[in-house]
Amino acid sequence: MKISNKISKIASVFMVGVLVFSCTDLNEEVIDEVIGGESSNPESAMAAAYGQLANRTFTDHGNVFGLQEYPTDECMLPTRGSDWGDGGKWRALTEFTWGTNNAAVAGTWNNLTSGITKTLTAIESLEQNPDYANYDLFLAEAQGLLALYVYNTLDLFNQAPYRDPFTAGAPLEILQGETEIDNLIADVESIIPNLVNLGEQQTYNGRFTKQAAYALLADMYLNRAVFKDRYNASSSFNFTETAVDNNGSDMDKVIYYTSLLIDGSFSLESNYFKNFDIDNGSGSEIIFAIVQENDNIRSSDNDFAYMSTGRAQKQTPDNRGTNGSCVEPEFYYTWDGNHDDPRFHRYYQYSDGTWFMNDGTTGSVPAEDSRTDTGKLLVHFNRGLQVGQQYGPTLDGKGGFNMTVDGRIEISKLYMEKNTTTPMDYTPDLDFSNPVEAVFSQDQINRGVRNFKWEFDPNYGNGNSAVDVPLYRLGGMYCMRAEAYFRNGETALALADINMLRTSRTREALFGNAPGVAITSLDETTLYNEIGFEMYWEMYRRKQMIRFGTFDKPYTAKPTTEPYLRVYAIPQATIDVTAEISQNFGYIN
Repeated sequence: MKISNKISKIASVFMVGVLVFSCTDLNEEVIDEVIGGESSNPESAMAAAYGQLANRTFTDHGNVFGLQEYPTDECMLPTRGSDWGDGGKWRALTEFTWGTNNAAVAGTWNNLTSGITKTLTAIESLEQNPDYANYDLFLAEAQGLLALYVYNTLDLFNQAPYRDPFTAGAPLEILQGETEIDNLIADVESIIPNLVNLGEQQTYNGRFTKQAAYALLADMYLNRAVFKDRYNASSSFNFTETAVDNNGSDMDKVIYYTSLLIDGSFSLESNYFKNFDIDNGSGSEIIFAIVQENDNIRSSDNDFAYMSTGRAQKQTPDNRGTNGSCVEPEFYYTWDGNHDDPRFHRYYQYSDGTWFMNDGTTGSVPAEDSRTDTGKLLVHFNRGLQVGQQYGPTLDGKGGFNMTVDGRIEISKLYMEKNTTTPMDYTPDLDFSNPVEAVFSQDQINRGVRNFKWEFDPNYGNGNSAVDVPLYRLGGMYCMRAEAYFRNGETALALADINMLRTSRTREALFGNAPGVAITSLDETTLYNEIGFEMYWEMYRRKQMIRFGTFDKPYTAKPTTEPYLRVYAIPQATIDVTAEISQNFGYIN
């Protein structure tokens, strides 16, 4: 079923939340209750459709991020003593034991399908208001958002629900990844003429523009072969299949769409971490992002920095991290020989010239910054991967930091907050007591390299951040194009793209703002690692691992696994009340 064939008749997908919590059929009364409040106001309906992106779906670690990152070789959320047990739902993502009742899996399914529902509600609202001033543009944006939600649902679950309530007795339709991927591609290609370029008609990188469409199409074409042969035991996917429009191959299309963006108005940030700063919305690289602060969009749900920061790594006296997620050793050790890469780590320099070295040599930092809302002092930690003994401010017991006699913030050796005899020594090796269970005892909670790629935002409560979440940025386009060139046998062009990423990023002034160093050759392993250097912890790794045939292999706390685990189970609560949905292959109800 091609979505665009029915787009003008659709009011909503079935409400998954209703199905999960009710054993009744989705009837007219429920649908009216769901869509009636917003259907007459296109702007409100569009705001709700966009808002669902930020309503945990792509901004909370336990949703799309968790399902795309925690099962991979670069990221995990282990149980740490008394923390992060939560019924085992987090470590199950690392151990590949999530089954059909994992709460994180179910929550992601519900949020993605809620995005489908809200987007189709926006389409119905527009259809009811054909004279609306921005009708053509908003309809194209809504169709683009619909494709984005459906694509991500199919990527993770291989199925997506769909229903046309305007047809009497219309059956619930379940879209399948292997057939729907071509329809999605055709749908997005068809709306490009009605979209505007980024910056036109007051659009910004939080709106679905032509450039967002190009990025989504490149993503879909890069992964199309996997969708069509999801359970291929040898991971020998046909990446050079003829494109949907019979004009070139899948990889040719990836090259075409990424080139439109690479040759366009975007530019790579010399400071790689600018893409993940508090003010990253003003950057030159982001193509399409989940905007965290906007009058019409839900704000401040990003918790990626909070999750990796230790509890005792206090950037203000009343703000902390949660000592949760960490880098896996398999990924960390791919950086051997590349620690001078500007994307690996970046020191922070204060205005008086002090560098926060985080090695015991920085005894204090100036008390120059404060939170705008409370006036509490602010300490800036370094960015990138943090390994070894950590240093930082400590509390004075009176609501502030310990200070030096000359009024500077004192920097001391840090210990774990929930086990104060354990130094905050972030070890690359995890060394679980049981190698197949991602569980640490209370005296092991320091283990794991931490990722400070995302800037910690002190202006919000613990766990929230206003840092925009890039879904597509220029660095990712170079990665996609390099992979497409490589799969086309054009290795020299792939190497040129990888070196553009390496040499466009520069180190801090401590190292003379030196650019990254080019490499001289490229094979599959090097390409795989280089994509990881650029895209780590950006909801990219799972798809990459499946394409490169590494996802099924054993790594930390994970055995060799079967191909059916390349997609998640449909939540059992949905299966129980929805006869039209069958469980995914390999899972036992």
